[in-house]
Amino acid sequence: MTEKKGERPSRGYAYYVFILLFLLYMFDYIDRLVVVSLFPYIKSEWGLTDTQCGMLVSAVYWSILLFTFPVSILIDRWSRKKSIGIMALLWSMATALCALTKSFTQLFAARTIIGIGEAGYAPGGTAMISGIFPEEMRARILGIWNASIPMGSAIGIILGGVIAENFGWRHAFGIVAIPGLIVAIMFFWVRDYQTVALVRSDDTGVKVNMSRMDIIRQFTRNGSLICTNLGFAASVFVTTSLMSWLPTYYHRFELLDMSRAGVKSGSIMFMAIIGAPLGGLLADKWFQKVPKGRLLFPALSSAITAVLILIAFLLLEGTAQYITLMIAGITTVAFVPAAVSVTQDVVHPGLRAISLSICVIIQHVLGSSLGPIFVGMVSDRYDIKTALTLLPLFTFIAGILFFAGSFFYERDCDRVEKIEVQLEDRL
Repeated sequence: MTEKKGERPSRGYAYYVFILLFLLYMFDYIDRLVVVSLFPYIKSEWGLTDTQCGMLVSAVYWSILLFTFPVSILIDRWSRKKSIGIMALLWSMATALCALTKSFTQLFAARTIIGIGEAGYAPGGTAMISGIFPEEMRARILGIWNASIPMGSAIGIILGGVIAENFGWRHAFGIVAIPGLIVAIMFFWVRDYQTVALVRSDDTGVKVNMSRMDIIRQFTRNGSLICTNLGFAASVFVTTSLMSWLPTYYHRFELLDMSRAGVKSGSIMFMAIIGAPLGGLLADKWFQKVPKGRLLFPALSSAITAVLILIAFLLLEGTAQYITLMIAGITTVAFVPAAVSVTQDVVHPGLRAISLSICVIIQHVLGSSLGPIFVGMVSDRYDIKTALTLLPLFTFIAGILFFAGSFFYERDCDRVEKIEVQLEDRL
């Protein structure tokens, strides 16, 4: 595949880069979520509480929270491909390191390093996709890309239980680390796009360099972006909690062994492989008719999700509950491609990775880092079912925030500089 300097990437090359990005995101979540099916084994060996088990998930998100912003600056102002390749190597090696740990403290530290490696991947991958694909396809392509999250989560949950049951929980970490290392090395040979200059048009239409305050205003005077980031956090609070604790729920309430509990939970999470692309497709169709449809769609899907989860845990058991949660597995992540697209639509093209990193920080401060611990604490005080029954409240709040953001979206889009990205002339 050859591309000339100064031209947009061809459709074929864009899809080649996309495939590598998809695989890396899938391995990212395999490495991140494999631990949840190992909870009973680690808990038994080291005598941990549910709260400590939740901390092994949250450790990754705390690291992402701390490092995503500085890494996103490197991505936007230095290199997308180099940043992504280095990060993928780091998180894969840290996952392998988990297999060698001998205590909770050591495992917690290794999980923290995984988070450092994964800190800038979502901003970097989103920026590359937003740069090499046209805006009218953005939610659809990001929807397909984000399908790698449930796919990786489901594979990680399933593999963790199966490998631990047959070979021991430490082997699970070592085995899942290998594929990410291979794709990380491959990514160093893709073509990056040229770093976008931070310029804006003044009142006379002349291009001038953006000041520090110009950059800050991109994020602080942007109603659609603020509402989207907060809605994202409320949604991720729920999705992370479900991914972390559904295997334990089935283990305790249906008395399944962890391999079967992992498969059952993984199948629910795996339904998001339908939900993310479908959400992106529907959001783009709504967007083509009504621009603010990009935020009206996640508002609607969040409301539907809240109703489904509440019915499942409050009123249903057995097969009926499982089917309802399977449907919720589709709707729970349908908001993602539209919400991520908004973080790219309403900011300067040279700040796209930074924009998503701010979204990541907010969602981890208020969502991912708190959700698993919240469920663990409520479970320790009451039981796991009671904890999961409380989750729909947060999804309902997300829907309200997305709806509020829709009133600012078109105004915020009109303020954005329209700049086409171009490929660099060499690897």
